[in-house]
Amino acid sequence: MPNDLPREFWWTWWSVFGLFVGSFLNVAIHRLPLEGESVSHPRRSRCPSCRTTLTWRENIPLVSWLVQRGRCRTCGWRIPWRYPLVETLTAVLWFLVAREFLPDELGRAIVCSVVMSGLVVATFVDFDCFEIPDEVSIGGMVMAPIAVLLVPALHEHSWLALQITPHRALEVDRAAALLACVAGMIVGGGLLWSVGWLGSRVYGRDAMGFGDVKLLAAGGGFIGPGGALAALMVASLVASVAGIGNMLRFMWVVRSRARRRRRRISLAQSLRVARIAGRYVPFGPYLAIGIAIVLLYWERVIGLLP
Repeated sequence: MPNDLPREFWWTWWSVFGLFVGSFLNVAIHRLPLEGESVSHPRRSRCPSCRTTLTWRENIPLVSWLVQRGRCRTCGWRIPWRYPLVETLTAVLWFLVAREFLPDELGRAIVCSVVMSGLVVATFVDFDCFEIPDEVSIGGMVMAPIAVLLVPALHEHSWLALQITPHRALEVDRAAALLACVAGMIVGGGLLWSVGWLGSRVYGRDAMGFGDVKLLAAGGGFIGPGGALAALMVASLVASVAGIGNMLRFMWVVRSRARRRRRRISLAQSLRVARIAGRYVPFGPYLAIGIAIVLLYWERVIGLLP
């Protein structure tokens, strides 16, 4: 890959390519939870409402949505905000990957971009359906060992890989990277499974979905055992903040409805209702945030830990 061009050039075209990948991810997010649907069939995108096959003019990321004012040209169906959001988010994530690794580490940039794309799919499907597609989690577990064998530098900061690699070696070797990958999957999946098992014993109900276990196992393959622990810590912190915000939102809704109906409700009652309603929050999106942060910024994350 030529390095004589400005770095900004590579960052720009990589993020533009990510924008088009985001358009494909929208198809995956829509079709994966549906029985009888396939990401690859039909090949052409179509309107989810009227099922009309879209022309290339209707399928340009962001541009088509803006030109059509967020509506299908055939039936007038309002296209959800999720579609431009996914495209924009994917482009931003690919840009961040490019800033970290391009133009010097093309292999690492490709792997990280693919992982980021999978995390986007897992996030939005989990928000919609409270499940994480096996195509992302199990697919990630299959892909991780292959990726680290091709790009051992993925584990260049993994403590386990560094301990196994000969001291005189300039780079982490493949065997060390593969061992760190397997250990990351075991630690990531095993730790989250243990948390779920303990939570079910304490609360008498499922405390952790198995899809979350598989997602962190897949992520652990790319970020190693230490990275899996750090990703879980980041995810738990972000999820706690989001959970508190969600409870406050439900509390405000409950009290607003009571005022409109001219009913009196105590603060304790509204808080109790908000706790029950706010309990059902998918954890997968926060795991995705933790994995993404550790994957890109492991050195900075480890510097923040005590």
